[in-house]
Amino acid sequence: MAGAIPYLRLAGFYGFYFASLGALLPYWGLYLQDLGLTPVQIGTVMALLSATKVVAPNLLGWIADHTGRRIAWVRVACLLAATFFLPLLRLRDYQHIVLATLAFGVFWSAALSQFEAVTLAHLHACPERYPWVRLWGSVGFIVAVLGLGIGLDRLGIGLLPRVVAVLLGLIWLSVQVVPEPGVQAGEHSPWGRLLWRRQVLAFLVVVFLVQVAHGPYYVFYSIYLKGHGYSGTLIGGLWTLGVVAEILLFLLFPALLRRVSLHRLWQGSILLGALRWWLIGRYPDDLTVLAAAQLLHAATFAVNHAVAMQLLRRFFGPRHQGKGQALYSSLSFGLGSMVGSYLAGYYWQEWGATEVFEAASLVSLSAFVVALGVRGR
Repeated sequence: MAGAIPYLRLAGFYGFYFASLGALLPYWGLYLQDLGLTPVQIGTVMALLSATKVVAPNLLGWIADHTGRRIAWVRVACLLAATFFLPLLRLRDYQHIVLATLAFGVFWSAALSQFEAVTLAHLHACPERYPWVRLWGSVGFIVAVLGLGIGLDRLGIGLLPRVVAVLLGLIWLSVQVVPEPGVQAGEHSPWGRLLWRRQVLAFLVVVFLVQVAHGPYYVFYSIYLKGHGYSGTLIGGLWTLGVVAEILLFLLFPALLRRVSLHRLWQGSILLGALRWWLIGRYPDDLTVLAAAQLLHAATFAVNHAVAMQLLRRFFGPRHQGKGQALYSSLSFGLGSMVGSYLAGYYWQEWGATEVFEAASLVSLSAFVVALGVRGR
């Protein structure tokens, strides 16, 4: 187990990083809407932010694995992310927002997957405790969502870019105190041999589809609720409820693994995702149903991510963990989120919100079918 000092240092990065995510995911679409962007443009900007996760983490993963200096490269990425975000404090036109989003997003997205590899390396003796470190990211997300839900109601949406800029600076500061993990012995098989296995390919297809299904939620959930008369404070409260459920799941995850197999947990969480998106699409005016759907975030995100961390460790071992983490990030939070965000934006007005969320439910069901074929080693 990681000692107290590495643990706290790891937790600090997650807290600030996911606080920035808590500012961007629920509220950035509202900010762009306030600037006058259309739903298609909003969906495109959010899709491009996800698109930066397709290539950037893989490049940094290869560099980090070959140099053995993950923390050094994470520090560089965090500094450049904070620097390239600064133009978004004043930009108002769509084309320049797109360019600045791409520049900032490349480095912001690249940093996380390598930090995940660092965390697993520090926790190599007991990787099942990874959720206990990661939950501090959920705490940071909650603080940002709740604080901004109240603050933006009072001070206006124009406050948002300044808050994000401060959080990006804090991310860079937090990573300065994280030690480089020691070199670990492990799997020496070539990368290609590990990658081109049926169970690994099926896993990658599943995590891609799971994030495609999350697209409408991450881009339009706040806009959707605002359109049905919910206040910013209540919208923030619903986002927070989902993350509280996520934290509880992270705390209970080691105990759950002693009672339920990794794959059964995973398959069940994907199936619950199909239910969640259907409920959100069908019952936007029923706060009780929306709250219940938010509790399912414990399954659709927390279980999925915690299981993925365990499977990646098994699939790729310490030698290829940087590339494995990068590939997971690229295909799920990158390509999957990009496709889901773009399609949600494209069809939001043409189909309507209910139909878009029902489509997300069908995508989750297809992910469940594929997940039935994934087995651990």
